[in-house]
Amino acid sequence: MFILLDSRLRGNDGTECFMNFIPVILWSDALVFLLIAACIIATLYVRKREHLLLPWRRVAQSSMAMVSLLVLSLFLLVGLLDTLHFRVALPQSNNGEKVYSPEVLSVFDKVVEPLRTHTEKTYSAPFALTLYAKESMTNAQGNIVREYPRLRFGGVHLADEAARDGDVVKRAAVGGALGVIVGMLFLGISSFPRKRENKAGGRSFEERPSSGVIKNALLNGWIPAFAGMTALKEHRAIVIALLVITTLIGAIANLSTAYHVLGTDKVGADVLYLSLKSIRTGLIIGTVTTLVTLPLALFLGVAAGYFRGWVDDVIQYVYTVLSSIPSVLLIAAAVLMMQVTIDTHPEWFETSAARADMRLVALCLILGLTSWTGLCRLLRGETLKLREMEYIQAAQSFGVSSMRILTRHIMPNVMHIILIALVMDFSGLVLAEAVLSYVGVGVDPSMISFGTMINGARLEMGREPMVWWALAAAFSFMLVLVLAANLFADAVRDAFDPRLNRSH
Repeated sequence: MFILLDSRLRGNDGTECFMNFIPVILWSDALVFLLIAACIIATLYVRKREHLLLPWRRVAQSSMAMVSLLVLSLFLLVGLLDTLHFRVALPQSNNGEKVYSPEVLSVFDKVVEPLRTHTEKTYSAPFALTLYAKESMTNAQGNIVREYPRLRFGGVHLADEAARDGDVVKRAAVGGALGVIVGMLFLGISSFPRKRENKAGGRSFEERPSSGVIKNALLNGWIPAFAGMTALKEHRAIVIALLVITTLIGAIANLSTAYHVLGTDKVGADVLYLSLKSIRTGLIIGTVTTLVTLPLALFLGVAAGYFRGWVDDVIQYVYTVLSSIPSVLLIAAAVLMMQVTIDTHPEWFETSAARADMRLVALCLILGLTSWTGLCRLLRGETLKLREMEYIQAAQSFGVSSMRILTRHIMPNVMHIILIALVMDFSGLVLAEAVLSYVGVGVDPSMISFGTMINGARLEMGREPMVWWALAAAFSFMLVLVLAANLFADAVRDAFDPRLNRSH
């Protein structure tokens, strides 16, 4: 089930014309847009309050946190581009009405279209020019021999296989150099100071008159830029990380135009493309699940700690029972029941992408309903402590309503726990998706994810010769994502934890 946005346009003559594509909003896309809107609102809210902005300034002072945030931003950019979906128009029409392809693509698919469309016959190793297995071929003499056939796209520009190593080095150097140039330009633009008002003359710094072209150029360009670059020395780790990342991206981008950098899988799909497409699935599992976890944990945890009595007993009984059931078995049972429902109602979905997306959203709901207990315990304990504070008891003595006490005094004082828990649980949810998909109760098999890549590589590792690159690619991308998230979570915890702040 998904939403189609009508792309028909009406011309001056009253006739309707159609665009070459029609936007598609899947349910997971809508949830991502909701999260983005919530983040924007929260950012605007925090910026206007100094006491809320102070912990984030402490986070910004950590070089490790900023480098981790830079890496996470790249993953988020890929995930966001992969969230903008559409369907392209087919050449034929149905009684004058435009017909659209059942295949749902994304903006990211168009950006990396060569990676998506340049598929081989079967396995090929990274930077290989031939397939990974021998096939029966007819040579120039008409004899049938067993040889490694050349790839259709990988290294097709090379006539001599011996020239591959030099070509790879040359393309990597050129791409890396372009990446360094882009990184330096970005640093130069970001370090260039803004216009400053001249209090004496009422003009901006750049508009101040000067005698001579050289002096004007120095005052308006080189000196401010040099001062900005000098200020970047305070953020040396971020500058180095940015240059390293842009160099790697430039080298890989240039190499991927001529080679399969990470090889191909069983059906000939580029493994680099599959790894990049898996990022969106991991990010959605790690972020959209919070839409379910946060309301349950916040409402039940605060209610149990503040009202106590039978309310506390009921809520404790519920999360104790849930915690007693093995989470994997509970999730597997829920996923299997959900899968039976989807299979018995195929008319709900117009495309296979909508069907796979519904299973992804259902998996987020299931993970959220089974993972709120830990945060609920933390919030209950913190609320029990806050309830005995003098300002809470004073508010109760003055007859302030419980709802006002909860919204004005309790919830703002537990937000640091919520933020720390959600950021630290992100990596756990990404790993949970990989484990669940590996055992067959995760995302739809047609959806690309780290778990499905690892599951597919399981059998490939047992063949001879061994196909190792699919597993290595999924492991590497997931390692970088989870490591960056964990390092950023550590910085957020150090900045928001009041006990650590008092010790400094």
